[in-house]
Amino acid sequence: MRVLLTGHQGYLGTVMAPVLAAAGHEVVGLDAGLFADCVLGPTPADPPGHRVDLRDITADHVAGFDAVIHLAALSNDPLGSLAPELTYDINHHASVRLARLARDAGVRRFLYASTCSVYGAAGDPDLSNLVGEDAPLRPVTPYAESKVRVEDDLHALADGDFTPVFMRNATAFGHSPRLRADIVLNNLVGHALLSGEVLVLSDGTPWRPLVHAADIARAFTAALSAPREAVHDRAFNIGSEINNVTVAEIAEQVAEAVSGAKVRITGENGADPRSYRVDFSRFRAAIPGFDCEWTVKQGALELADAYREHGLTQEDFERRFTRLAVLRAASDAGAVDDTLRWRG
Repeated sequence: MRVLLTGHQGYLGTVMAPVLAAAGHEVVGLDAGLFADCVLGPTPADPPGHRVDLRDITADHVAGFDAVIHLAALSNDPLGSLAPELTYDINHHASVRLARLARDAGVRRFLYASTCSVYGAAGDPDLSNLVGEDAPLRPVTPYAESKVRVEDDLHALADGDFTPVFMRNATAFGHSPRLRADIVLNNLVGHALLSGEVLVLSDGTPWRPLVHAADIARAFTAALSAPREAVHDRAFNIGSEINNVTVAEIAEQVAEAVSGAKVRITGENGADPRSYRVDFSRFRAAIPGFDCEWTVKQGALELADAYREHGLTQEDFERRFTRLAVLRAASDAGAVDDTLRWRG
């Protein structure tokens, strides 16, 4: 297929583009470039693409494609809470506008990167039941709320010629040439290497489902070519039950991967209301033979090796690879305006 990949210069997009190309697809990227320089280690060549803000896309940008994979977003909860109105403008309104333009241009498949955060406070006190795709959605942040709104609006666009698919990714982890250090496993491994401590600010009890960036890329590639009837207008949790773990368990895995590191759980941020264990069986049923390959332990070891090999520093960890810090620096330098668009 000829595929438009939004967010191709982001953490996930940089991993996904080569996987799509290796599967035989022609990939064209689209990215505002806000995080294009967040690089640790060699970066594969980007596919040809457009440098354009998601809010400024025109019909010409989506013409001639068979499918759109939509990753681009303000992509975590602190960013969403910093500027909720921008989160809804970019993550919700611009995403739905992109889908409408794509449908009108004849794009037949639209894979949307949603999140398991839509389950939020999942409502099962002992978490004995795994959360499936038909569970009530209880988002607790603007970021997660924006994802719920997009899913609802894309569902309304689905028809015989336009197939939206809602890929509810677990929390991503793993090395990407364009690194993010503000997601839980990546962050804890960095702290462990740089300080000798695996620092957990919550009480460690919340459950998190995790999934490696490479497994996300494989899942999207599989959904791209799956029979329409298997994926049409359906939501899928993307991950593996083996990676349903508490934050404290993640910390212990990190301590095992980073020799000499000690776990310190401060509890200063209290119990996080976002706690859920997720059922990932629907996607495996829809895509026979698919399963995730990476465990949390393997990811922790991979990250530790990559951080050592490429010389991760404390300054880079805090400033270059943390989304909120990157945007604040760009704003302070006058490189972006109040809407997070490039100046000039």
